[in-house]
Amino acid sequence: MKNFVIGLGENKNVTEAVKKFKKDYDVNIELVSDSETLINSVFDENVDGVIRGSLPASNIISQLKNKYPESSINRTTFIETEDDYRFLIAPVGIDEAKNINERLILAKQCIEFFKTLNIKPRIAVLANGRSDDYNRLDIVDKSLNDSKTLTEKLQKEYPKYTIKNYHILIEKAIKDKYNILLAPDGITGNIIFRTLVLVDKWPSMGAVTLGIPHIYIDTSRDQSSKVYYRSLKLAYQLSK
Repeated sequence: MKNFVIGLGENKNVTEAVKKFKKDYDVNIELVSDSETLINSVFDENVDGVIRGSLPASNIISQLKNKYPESSINRTTFIETEDDYRFLIAPVGIDEAKNINERLILAKQCIEFFKTLNIKPRIAVLANGRSDDYNRLDIVDKSLNDSKTLTEKLQKEYPKYTIKNYHILIEKAIKDKYNILLAPDGITGNIIFRTLVLVDKWPSMGAVTLGIPHIYIDTSRDQSSKVYYRSLKLAYQLSK
């Protein structure tokens, strides 16, 4: 039997999700109310997966980074729609993937994650403007140059995969069913996540934490019971 741990903060939708999940699956789920116990569970060999639930996140991620100082730890939100369109939004941590090299590492992590699920990666590199927006703002020029460089690096390293620079046109990348959406930075990625998932109610399964040898699913404190249920389901699938 699989053993999971999920955090319970002020948002009690977690409890409802746990009750329903235990009815649907033969699993053990422990609810914990403090971040220290939750983080210790990540390193517990008897625990098959940990979900943040509705506890605060900053302390948890910082402790993971302290535990693995040589690793690049990133979070990417995993969305699965009713028509079986699965895609990742990355990064979603506001302090993650701050430059080209960090975004390149993140892209590789996303590719490896999809390979474990037997999903062929299709990567859309995003930027802070259209291709014809040069010379309007320095920050936009830099973002456009970075997206061009990153796209070229990925195309050279992964010639068998479809990799395209969509610039700011995320709506086209989604319409074309690209399944790894690389935001310009973590702040933008977090806004994309909040817009799609928290406002438009796209079916998120939580944010997979990449760069660690454990299953830790990050979730927002403001989610519905359905999202926490899906996060438990993702942890269960990954544990198998």
